[in-house]
Amino acid sequence: MHELSLCRSLVRQATRVAAEHGAPRIRRVCVRFGPLSGVEAELMREAFPLASRHTPAEGARLEMTTSPVRVHCPRCQREADASVNDLTCPRCGHWQTRLTGGDELLLVSVDLAGLPDLPLEPLVHPIP
Repeated sequence: MHELSLCRSLVRQATRVAAEHGAPRIRRVCVRFGPLSGVEAELMREAFPLASRHTPAEGARLEMTTSPVRVHCPRCQREADASVNDLTCPRCGHWQTRLTGGDELLLVSVDLAGLPDLPLEPLVHPIP
């Protein structure tokens, strides 16, 4: 189950963010992933509590959103949503498209607890 190692990496990044801001706990971790990322959402939900045990993220909520598969077509010079099983250009049918989205796994934000009520800018960190 590679989702456990992904969650461990996610928790390490979120913990670094919390340490940078002097936060003792993490309330929520938000990630965005595409259907071509190889991530199984249900396995991530199961792995996150295990990966976050005995860390500032223990008890935190994991929120996941999906991003669409996107391709850029060199023929019509446009970007468009595509299907997981069909990466041809939906506008002109050209088959030599370039994937521009849908294979990512990104740490979008970390909701920190135990800080004074100061506005924090949204944090966006790709997961290594």
